[in-house]
Amino acid sequence: MALLRGTWRVLVGVKDALVLLLLLLFFVGLWGVLHHRSALSVPNGAALVLDLDGPVVDQPSMQSPLALASGNGNAQRQIAVRDIIRAVDRARTDDHIKLIVLDLDAFIGAGQANLQSMATSLQAFRKAGKPVYAYATAYTDASYYLAAQANKVTINPLGGVLLTGPGGPNVYFKKALDKLDIDVNVFRVGTYKSAVEPFLRSDASPEAKAAEQALVDSLWGTYAADVHAARPAADVNAVLANLPARIAASNGDLAKQAVASGLVDQISTSVDFGRGIAAVVGRGTDKREGSFNAIPLARYLAATDSKQSGDGVGIVYVSGMIVDGEAAPGTAGGDTISGLIAKALTDEHIKALVLRVDSPGGSVLASERIREALMVAKGKGLPIVASFGPVAASGGYWVSTAADVVYAQPSTITGSIGVFAVIPTFNRALTALGVGTDGVKSTPYSGDPDILRGLTPDTKLILQASVEDIYRRFTGLVATARKLPVTRVDEIGQGRVWSGKTALDLKLVDGLGGLDLAVAEARRRAKLPADARTIDIERKPTLIAQFLANAMSPNDDENSNAQAARDPFGATARLGQARVLAALGAASAVATGPTIQATCLACTSLLPPRADDIARAQGLLAKTAALAAR
Repeated sequence: MALLRGTWRVLVGVKDALVLLLLLLFFVGLWGVLHHRSALSVPNGAALVLDLDGPVVDQPSMQSPLALASGNGNAQRQIAVRDIIRAVDRARTDDHIKLIVLDLDAFIGAGQANLQSMATSLQAFRKAGKPVYAYATAYTDASYYLAAQANKVTINPLGGVLLTGPGGPNVYFKKALDKLDIDVNVFRVGTYKSAVEPFLRSDASPEAKAAEQALVDSLWGTYAADVHAARPAADVNAVLANLPARIAASNGDLAKQAVASGLVDQISTSVDFGRGIAAVVGRGTDKREGSFNAIPLARYLAATDSKQSGDGVGIVYVSGMIVDGEAAPGTAGGDTISGLIAKALTDEHIKALVLRVDSPGGSVLASERIREALMVAKGKGLPIVASFGPVAASGGYWVSTAADVVYAQPSTITGSIGVFAVIPTFNRALTALGVGTDGVKSTPYSGDPDILRGLTPDTKLILQASVEDIYRRFTGLVATARKLPVTRVDEIGQGRVWSGKTALDLKLVDGLGGLDLAVAEARRRAKLPADARTIDIERKPTLIAQFLANAMSPNDDENSNAQAARDPFGATARLGQARVLAALGAASAVATGPTIQATCLACTSLLPPRADDIARAQGLLAKTAALAAR
């Protein structure tokens, strides 16, 4: 009886604790809602502050409530590019907003294609007669591209502008795999299908290197031209051609060198910069020195959001690695996206679809599942327009073959029309460990593909034939969609990656422009008014997930990367470390993903590091360290 009474007390205690926790969450949430509503107003004559303290992405990742509650989630803030563009476009005609401040002190990157889209909105804002001001301690490629769109660019006295251009190291595992006695069996089609090279080589093949060199040269050419067009005094190629001499002439003062080179306009502390803005818009309610009358991005969007109704264009997001089954936003789950498309077809107000792609590809089966869902929509008479973000390669290009018309930015990374299969086998490793394998077969193929004893010649032949068949299907889809001969698609395919500008010349895309151009085309094809609404077709977070995300995220007025390095070399090193982790995480995803894939692993080094890739790499390193410590 004593034991039963004790157990009962424990259960009652647990129940009471849960009730109290739920009540606490309810009242905290209620306070948050009331506080939020009370702040939903735009101060008059204010500055819209775009505090880009993290990566800008097409679709921010959504983490599980359990991960957030346990503290195991990724705390890195992700900002949706659509939110930035919507805010800037609204502010352009909003009499309450006098100017925009770009706070780029902790900006990680956005992908060059998204930078171009944001730049277009900022340029329109300036043409409306409203100024843009930029501030950072260290400007890297991405932050300087945005800063170049500003009327005035300010740098911290201890800062500098360090431009490096696209490119960088990829990670290769051949020697490590040999030491571990692990064989990676690869079956591929495509001379330039470099996604599998990290498992086969210790460096890049000449073919892959030549293709990537042509790509980065095209991307850098676009970058330099865009910066020069926005800021004629800034010739980034001339600066880089003689950078050591320029730095020596300024006695190592990188900030002075940036001013002398025409890259920035003035040197100032953040406090003095704020005082200058306050002279235009006023101090506001914040009495801290250097503060000014401002409204941050999230609060401005909440204050200016209005409910729209009527017919419109649905936007389907294919963002991140394409995987089989269900997946949260930030990863393109084949079942999830196809289900969202099917549900959208039941909405009588959706008259056209825009497929927004920011993906290096992934599972062939998942890519085809998404394409099939789009073809069903097409069969019901809905116009489909594809819009490419920073990357739409391999499986990301596969899904776009369902579109009536395709738009890309000049610096979009696309193509990579090729297929491969990866199967690791551990027969050598098991032999080295003294582990034997044996068994019986009912057919010659029982237990195949056999990762314990290695692949038989017949199994290898079957896998290679399957990969070649899927490549034929891929090129066939592209040939039909792009109205090109299959032989021509094979020539420009072979796994090679192209910039959007080159893809236009190759007829892989129909035009150059951002999401706004794709939406306008979808409206035209659906015979909708030019101001018809857009409807985001994506999985919405649950209320508890929203609550936990808001509770765990930093305040709008605070920097979520407060401890991030801001000096020029620290900022570039931090970005380099993140890229190496992302490359490792992407390679791990390929090795453990579906056997047959259409993935562009080489794209990783040319894009902002993805949070899911970094998290995957950190988990892999943690497991490796734990095993090594035993």
